[in-house]
Amino acid sequence: MSFTSLGLSEPLLKIIQQQGYSEPSPVQKESIPIALAGRDLLAAAQTGTGKTAGFTLPVLQRLAKGQKAGANSVRALIITPTRELAAQVNASVETYGQNLDLTSAVVFGGVKINPQMMKLRRGVDILVATPGRLLDLYNKNALHFKKLEILVLDEADRMLDMGFIHDIKKVLAVLPKQRQNLLFSATFSPQIRKLAKGLVNNPVEISVTPRNTTATTVTQWIHPVDKKRKAALLAELIKSKKWHQVLVFSRTKRGANKLSAFLNDKGINAAPIHGNKSQAARTKALAGFKNGKVQVLVATDIAARGIDIDQLPQVVNFDLPDVAEDYVHRIGRTGRAGSTGTAISLVCADQVKQLSDIEHFIKRLLDRQLVDGFEPEHDVPVTSLDKRIAAPKQTGNGGNRRGGNRNQGRRGNSNNSQPNTNAKKRRRRPRKPKVATT
Repeated sequence: MSFTSLGLSEPLLKIIQQQGYSEPSPVQKESIPIALAGRDLLAAAQTGTGKTAGFTLPVLQRLAKGQKAGANSVRALIITPTRELAAQVNASVETYGQNLDLTSAVVFGGVKINPQMMKLRRGVDILVATPGRLLDLYNKNALHFKKLEILVLDEADRMLDMGFIHDIKKVLAVLPKQRQNLLFSATFSPQIRKLAKGLVNNPVEISVTPRNTTATTVTQWIHPVDKKRKAALLAELIKSKKWHQVLVFSRTKRGANKLSAFLNDKGINAAPIHGNKSQAARTKALAGFKNGKVQVLVATDIAARGIDIDQLPQVVNFDLPDVAEDYVHRIGRTGRAGSTGTAISLVCADQVKQLSDIEHFIKRLLDRQLVDGFEPEHDVPVTSLDKRIAAPKQTGNGGNRRGGNRNQGRRGNSNNSQPNTNAKKRRRRPRKPKVATT
């Protein structure tokens, strides 16, 4: 099947050809005709499947036929969870829409709001926005939705994970009832279906990639290693394998900063990207990574949304994700657009629970490779698909994970045999007398 069979207009087909695409991806084959027909759509599609063009192309074609947006108004609204993804989607809109007489804008937090308000004054046909900044602009009367024709929610599952559900509901409450709705999500979780129930009208539902499927173009394995030697092993792999571009996932923002500093000390150009970084710093780090000036980008899961590099060769899980499904999202950053990639996880003994969850989720055991000189003192326990490894039991009194009494340090040392005379005596409720039943 070619793009010409999907019903796209000649200006769009010309740009698609210029971009070097000849055949639509599976999600594009299914979503474009549905969206062009004006139907509401629920699409389960992971990152790297071509879903952005799957909604961008039909939105552009539908808007090209209508009237221009008026002052402070928008005709199509695309909501994304992160700044990086918003910028990426807007870039797609600008690329595919360059032969059309349409205007677009992107708005997100972390930058001054006044320039965004000025850009919206004349109105735009397509607005790409993050939820928080979108509400800020609406509350400042910088835009209205009276002429809105199309709403797109991209990566809706991630928006819910990030706590945007209340912002989304506030936005939905002020939109016109008559509109087309396109919802894209990596999964159709119960929460997503609950959101969709009040959003879409008689939708067509498509599912392109099973939620627990990893790309066949990505080779995966793990390196068992002690936690304290992970950073040194990563530096060794980068140098010995001569990796020129690698995306590394850290579980925390602090960990991303610390690992980036360590790699830079080893002569490896690295930059962290996470929510605590300013928008300018995040944009600079991502641009440096794409143009090759930054060799290693250390990112948290949320910040990595929107990082779209077709030829990214390596992804490294410095920390395994706590949610198994995030593993699929992470390694989906490589092996895109027909290219191959590798996904490597550095796993220590106390992460065997996360490892077991991931292997059950993807329904396969990951190959293990020891690196000479980095053999762990604490072996990673053997996993099996027959039995999931349980989380370690909590230790100590009162279920405190760190052990010891949870009140220790609050009212003196709980191990002291002497009573705490300063503590207030707890009143006991009088026991009810037992009543004979016979």
